[in-house]
Amino acid sequence: MDSLPDPGEVTHPPPPPPSFDDFQRQTSLMTSCTLLWKELSDHFSSLEQDLIRKSESLKAKFQALNSETHQSLQALDTRESSISKSMSIALEALEKSTKTSLSAPVPTSEEPEVDDSEGLLMKLKSFCQKMAARRFWVFVTSRKRELESFRSELPRALADCVDPPRFVLEAISEVFPVAASNNSYDLGWACVLLLESLIPVMMDPVLGKERMLVTPRMKGKAEEIAETWKRSLEERGGIENVKTPDVHTFLQHLVTFGIVKKEDVELYRKLVVASAWRKQMPKLAVSLGLGDKMPDMIEELIGKGQQVDAVHFTYEVGLADKYPPVPLLRAFLKDAKKAATSILEDHNNSGRATHMAAKKEQSAIRAVLRCIEEYKLGAEFPPESLKKRLEQLEKAKIEKKKPASPAAKRTRASNGGPMPPAKAGRSTNAYVSSFPSPPTYMRSPSHTQYPSPVPAYPAVYNRSPPYHPYSPEAPPPAFTGSYSVSPVNFPAYGMAPAYQQAYY
Repeated sequence: MDSLPDPGEVTHPPPPPPSFDDFQRQTSLMTSCTLLWKELSDHFSSLEQDLIRKSESLKAKFQALNSETHQSLQALDTRESSISKSMSIALEALEKSTKTSLSAPVPTSEEPEVDDSEGLLMKLKSFCQKMAARRFWVFVTSRKRELESFRSELPRALADCVDPPRFVLEAISEVFPVAASNNSYDLGWACVLLLESLIPVMMDPVLGKERMLVTPRMKGKAEEIAETWKRSLEERGGIENVKTPDVHTFLQHLVTFGIVKKEDVELYRKLVVASAWRKQMPKLAVSLGLGDKMPDMIEELIGKGQQVDAVHFTYEVGLADKYPPVPLLRAFLKDAKKAATSILEDHNNSGRATHMAAKKEQSAIRAVLRCIEEYKLGAEFPPESLKKRLEQLEKAKIEKKKPASPAAKRTRASNGGPMPPAKAGRSTNAYVSSFPSPPTYMRSPSHTQYPSPVPAYPAVYNRSPPYHPYSPEAPPPAFTGSYSVSPVNFPAYGMAPAYQQAYY
C-alpha cells in the first residue's frame, strides 16, 4: 500500500527538461574551446620549431666561427713561423749579393753588351741595381722583338731592386695611369709585361701568393693610381672609347698589387667583356673575382658573335658541359661566312670586296683551328675540311698576286682598238715627255684587217673582274675578259684589318 504524502511537507515541482537552445549553446561553447585549444597548441608548436631552428642555426654558426678561428690561428702561426725563415732567406740573398759586389771588378763607364740572354740579364740588372727606372723603361720598350727573352729574365733582374714595386711603378708612369704624350698608346705591352714579371718577385719565399711583399706605402700608391685611371675613364668618354692595351694594363695592375674592390666588380665585368679577345682575359677575370658572373659574361659574348672568346672563358671556369664548344665554333664559322657574303655584295669595288671577304674567312678559320688544337676537339670537330678550305683561300691569294707577263700586257683586244702607250722606264736618266706620244698600233695575228678605220682615240679598257656570287666551298672566281691581264689590287687607304692581331 502506498504511503500518503505528508500534508505538512513542502513539495517542489520537477525541473523542466533542457531545451534545444541550451543544447546548442553548450555545443557552441565546446566547439570554441576545442578550436581555441588547437590554435594554442599550433602556436606553441610553431614556437618550439622556431626555437629548434634558431638553436641549430646558432650551433652551425658557432661551429663555423670555431672553424674559421682555428684556421685563422693556424694561418697566423704559419705566417709567424715563416717570418724567421723568410728573414733567413733574405739575409742569405743579401750576403750573396754583398759577396758578389765585393768580388766584382771595378765598374767602368762601358755598358754591358747585349748579345745573348746573359748579356741581356746583366744589362737589366745594371738598371735595377741603380734604380734607373727611366733608362730601364726606354731600354725595354725599344726591344719588343726580344719579348720572350724579357719574360724569362725580367723577374731575375727585378729581384736585384731595392724596392721592386716602386721601381716598376716609376718605370710605367710614362704611360700609366695617363699617358704623358699621344705617342705612348702602343706601349701597353711593356706595362703588362713588367706588372706580370713583378708578381713572382713580390711573392713570399715561404707562403707564396698568400703574402705579397709590398709595403703599405706602395700599396696605397697603387690604389691612388687605380683611382686616377678610373677618373680618366670618364674623361675619355667611357669604356667604349678606351684602348684595349690600356684596359689590360689597369686590370693587371689591380691583380698584381691585390687592390681589387668589391664595389667595382661591375666595372671590371664590363672591361673584361669589352676586351674579351685578349688571351689573358679569362685568367684575369677569375683573379678579379668574376667567377660567379662568368655564365652571364659567356652569354653576352655569344650574343655579340664572339663565340671563340666564349669558348676560352668556358674552359677557364669549367663550364664546357653547360656551353658545348663545338656548336659555338660552328656558329662562329657560319656568322663569318654570312659576313663575307655581305662584303661581296659591294658591286662598286668587287676586287677589294673579294680580298676582304677572303681575309675575314681566313681569320675565322684560323681562330677555330687554334681552338680545336688547344682544347683537343679533333674527334668532335675534324679540322680537315677547314684546313682544305684555308689552303684554297691561300692559293687564290697567291694566284692573284702573280704579276702578268709583258706579252699579255701588250696584246691588243679582239676589237682592233689601239693599245695605250707603254710606261716610261724607271732609270734615272729616262726622259718622260709631258706631250702624248703618237699611238702605236699592233695587229692581232689571229684576225684579218678590219674594214673600219682605226679610231682617233684609244679605246677604254675595263679591267675590273666580273661579279660572281660568293660560295665558301667554291674556288675563287676566275677573271675573264678580252685581255688576259690579272687585275692590280692596291691596298685601300686607311683600311683596318678584319680581326685584331694577337697581343704581343
